[in-house]
Amino acid sequence: MSKPRALLSVTDKTGIVEFGRGLIELGFELLSTGGTAKAIRDAGLAVTDVAEVTSFPEMLDGRVKTLHPLIHGGLLGDVRLESHRTQMEEAGMSPISVVGVNLYAFEKTVTSPHEIEDAIESIDIGGPSMIRAAAKNWANVSVVVDPADYETVLTAIKVGDIQAKRLGLSAKAFRHTAFYDSMVARYLTEAAGESPYSETLTLGYRRSAALRYGENPHQSGAVYQDPLGKPGIAQAKKIWGWELGYNNYNDANGAWELVADLPTPACAITKHGNPCGAAIAESYGAAFRLARDADPISAFGGVVAINGILDEEGAEALNERGNKLDVVIATGYTEGALALFRDGKGWRQEVRLLEAPLPQAAKSLTVKSIRGGVLSQDSDEDPGSPWQVVTELAPTEEQMEALKFLWAVIPHVKSNAIVVGVKGQLLGVGAGQMNRVQSVRLSLEQAGEKSRGACLASDAFFPFPDSVETAAAAGIAAIVQPGGSKKDPDVIAKANELGIAMVFTGVRHFLH
Repeated sequence: MSKPRALLSVTDKTGIVEFGRGLIELGFELLSTGGTAKAIRDAGLAVTDVAEVTSFPEMLDGRVKTLHPLIHGGLLGDVRLESHRTQMEEAGMSPISVVGVNLYAFEKTVTSPHEIEDAIESIDIGGPSMIRAAAKNWANVSVVVDPADYETVLTAIKVGDIQAKRLGLSAKAFRHTAFYDSMVARYLTEAAGESPYSETLTLGYRRSAALRYGENPHQSGAVYQDPLGKPGIAQAKKIWGWELGYNNYNDANGAWELVADLPTPACAITKHGNPCGAAIAESYGAAFRLARDADPISAFGGVVAINGILDEEGAEALNERGNKLDVVIATGYTEGALALFRDGKGWRQEVRLLEAPLPQAAKSLTVKSIRGGVLSQDSDEDPGSPWQVVTELAPTEEQMEALKFLWAVIPHVKSNAIVVGVKGQLLGVGAGQMNRVQSVRLSLEQAGEKSRGACLASDAFFPFPDSVETAAAAGIAAIVQPGGSKKDPDVIAKANELGIAMVFTGVRHFLH
């Protein structure tokens, strides 16, 4: 009786020699190609080149080597069927019962400096073909695409339990090729100048962490990274503290996106998906204090983001008595700053310190899950449309700076969104209300007496003058909003009547 055959052909050669040795010890004959065969042979193991089986040499710069009936017949033949066994024997095909294959490093190529020709040569054809063939025939073939599974497979073969593992290995193999193909499809779509909103949406993500639970303890969850996307919170490195949960990631992302839109040094604080503080100052410590002072109650247990390296002065502010933080995000930390957390007590031993690259202000594809599908759109990057002063009274220079600051904050607040503040400091937030005037009231209530002489921003137009009347009663001096309502003339007239300066941006910033 001939030995069972295993076909090994990998780009990632981690553990492949040990896997090959284990298979030989279990009585397998090894088939291999190119560099994998060399690695196995150099380790002193017996291996047969695929070309010896096919009597056909590798050709076309390695593009053709395993694409041959004697290989794919060995992978696809269902040896449980007498008809298949007979046809295979007549054709001189031997069944292959173990396949260890992983693919050309397309991801590495296209995320490094390269030409499109390099990307094309990194598209694997033979590898996915072998994986898919073996995975389809899982009843007869064990397909292994992850070096982490080598030992599990060897043990299962040894104890006679491999049949129970094969369906799971097949599913993992198809995930592997689907992920790979998604990267190729996305890359070529962009290279060809095609719309990302094509007839099918092909996205592949790699799990970076399993979470203890989702938004609530009865929900499960995980975090995944986009291999071709711009880096952000998903790529953040935790350098101190407890593991992050679903809500930590969500709030951290909101804070990080906001602070990236502000000039340095700036600080943003989020709680339950909305900013509760944001400020620009002469140092990170001062920026944090201004941001915290906007809403100290909400800042307690919140997520803090600063858009640079957290130094000791900034860390001292974050560690002041009365503070409690869940997550801190920065582009980096000085040793002195880290020491203040590591040497501290209480929440300082738990707070998650994250290091992440700042998000880039460039259009990217966003995807939001809905039951039965997803919604996809461009990210909300302000197009920089010219602003128009629409009232008789124009904002002062300082008020205009405050309006610009608030306009940078408003896209990060859930709609209906209203924010109140002064130059470099957020004072009040009205978020997620079903009517705009209620958001106005909440933001003014939060700002309190500081509303007098302050400015206000709205993410969408005012449908009626009532919001302007409410703002004026609290002492608001200037307003920025998109405009575009049928009632714009009435709103502008009310602002003129009440002595409020108003600017239209022509851009709406809904966030749902």
